Amino acid sequence: MRDSNPKSWFRSAGWGLAILSFINLFNYLDRYLVSALVERLKHSELALTDAQLGSLMSGFLAVYTLTAPVFGALGDRRSRPKLIAFGVACWSVATALSGLAGGYLWLLAARASVGIGEAAYGTIAPSLLSDYYPRDERGRVMAIFFCAIPVGSALGYMVGGTVGAHFGWRAAFFVAGIPGLALALLCLGLQDPPRGSQDKTPSARAPRRNLAPVTSTTALGTTTKATYRLLLTNKPYLFTVLGYAAYTFAMGGLAYWMPAFLERIRGISPEKSTLQFGEIVVVTGFLGTFIGGWLGDYCARYSQQAYLLVSAVATLLAAPFVWFALTTPSSAAYLVCMVIAQLLMFLSTGPINASIVNLVLPTQRASAVALEVFAIHLLGDAISPYLIGAVSDASSLAQAVKIVPIGVVIAGLLWAWAARTQARTPADHLPA
Repeated sequence: MRDSNPKSWFRSAGWGLAILSFINLFNYLDRYLVSALVERLKHSELALTDAQLGSLMSGFLAVYTLTAPVFGALGDRRSRPKLIAFGVACWSVATALSGLAGGYLWLLAARASVGIGEAAYGTIAPSLLSDYYPRDERGRVMAIFFCAIPVGSALGYMVGGTVGAHFGWRAAFFVAGIPGLALALLCLGLQDPPRGSQDKTPSARAPRRNLAPVTSTTALGTTTKATYRLLLTNKPYLFTVLGYAAYTFAMGGLAYWMPAFLERIRGISPEKSTLQFGEIVVVTGFLGTFIGGWLGDYCARYSQQAYLLVSAVATLLAAPFVWFALTTPSSAAYLVCMVIAQLLMFLSTGPINASIVNLVLPTQRASAVALEVFAIHLLGDAISPYLIGAVSDASSLAQAVKIVPIGVVIAGLLWAWAARTQARTPADHLPA
């Protein structure tokens, strides 16, 4: 694909990766903008409680989770660039409307609507990238794509903190939402190659339980049900997704509440708290994601389970550092432990997403990512921001954040089990 039309760089894999990664940056900028505005919203004319503030993320993720399977099914059968363009435009408009909220319910509805647009983008983009690049390069490709998570999250903290401090919380939503409309137009020019164009031909021995054929006479609903049913019988994929859900529970809760934690528990000013945590996230996320992608691809030369094993080991090593960062009274110790914890956690980003697309067939990838999105958010960060907020209302934020390290440990153990399951699964039961 990358060499088929060298004169048209704007239709190349590199351009596609660049555009999709840049959109992913705005995706996470928008997602964590609210985290930087938590204290301003709490003390604004809206006068929101911690539980209501937590529900803004949970409401967004609930809609995101419920609509992801729909877009996953469409992404395996319809034009992926057009669906992505729709999604980007949808979430951009919804973000801008958040700045016009006159009360809690309006703001909740606007943030929930963002989930529709992000579901279209988040489920389909990895599938498109897997058809731009071959299997043995996907760890690094996914690392580049998902580097937008820490960079975008950090920008969300910084934009929210800075714009909110100088122009108010409403202006922050306008600044985050409007640029997305231009990105939506760029999506329409992306190449949409045939599914599986960068994969080897599936083994002739592969059982039909792994296949979800689509013909002109096959009803979309019937094919979709069959695809999701087959994915649920793919044990390595299933354990990988469950581990990702525990990881997302931990990372989502931590990312949402850390600026408020630094302000309330550590006594740091609102603007400095968002900037400090944003700096940690962008540096550790950028380095960790790239190192993890390279390490996963290198180890994959020697083991088919390498992506899962790298993720499992890095996440289990991160768990004690997360605990100490959240419980130590020393500011210096907090900083050291948080940097190490975040670096280790981000190591798994590229490898685990490469595992998900590699463990299924090309015709199942958008559906597989959609099911992953459904599970990790339903069981993960759709719960943790609200749960931490509710526990904080009942006790204190210092006690509530102790939930986070538990999720980290569970994620590492499930990924180790997924690697073991993959090793014990017959070769003809997995994609070639």
